[in-house]
Amino acid sequence: MPNSRKPTWDPQQYLRHSGHRTRPFHDLLARIPDLPARDRPARIADLGCGPGNVTTLLAGRWPGARITGFDSSPEMLAAAARYAGPTPGGGSLDFRHADAADWVPDEPFDLIVSNAALQWVPGHSASFAAWTGALTPGGTFALQVPGNFTSPSHAILDDLIDSPQWRPRVGPHARRYVHVLEAWEYLGHLTDLGCEADAWETTYIQLLRGEDPVLDWVKGTALRPVLTALAEDEAARTEFLAQYRDLLRKAYPPGPHGTVFPFRRIFALGRKPVG
Repeated sequence: MPNSRKPTWDPQQYLRHSGHRTRPFHDLLARIPDLPARDRPARIADLGCGPGNVTTLLAGRWPGARITGFDSSPEMLAAAARYAGPTPGGGSLDFRHADAADWVPDEPFDLIVSNAALQWVPGHSASFAAWTGALTPGGTFALQVPGNFTSPSHAILDDLIDSPQWRPRVGPHARRYVHVLEAWEYLGHLTDLGCEADAWETTYIQLLRGEDPVLDWVKGTALRPVLTALAEDEAARTEFLAQYRDLLRKAYPPGPHGTVFPFRRIFALGRKPVG
């Protein structure tokens, strides 16, 4: 039977391409409006905070804020723990275990942000009402998710997983991405909830370097469910990676300056009206 465990995450592998992975968050952060002025520190939640490197950028934008990063991965939370504590601007960072699939805010927030996490949560738009409902007047909910699931890297992975050799071993673990919506759908959901909404998409034309860089990229994200399913069979894991590597080499041939890897991202944000 296919392994049904949640993916085991590798923070070091994920951070190998941190520059490219962080760029969409910088773009999202730039579009988030100023938070409402309060007689208290701003309260911010980072839902699916991963290893915490992006969470620290929130402290750069709002130095005095109380910021909590939430994640369901013990490995990611362990990596994020190094950032916990007071921030230079007088705020604070802490990290807690929570699953975005069932997280319900237990206090008001001025900003709830989720960066490259909700693609792992089927039906996540059903939680938008609870999340935007927890915003203070003038507060914002902002998200960014990958939108590249029809690209060769993922289509090849899909076909390989669904092949007779691998289907019994791996199963449908990599197909949770079908729950990612289009930008216009996120806009509609947030507008229906009474938010002042914005949504857009961007395709980053990334130049990756090194040997088999696309394989190295997906080892940090899309391949995690497969690697988890094959974790106890090193020979099968090695064979799967070799087959996938060979197919990726054909789909993404290296050029004179590296390997071009286009990556589409989807963004949305909703601001709760002040009155």
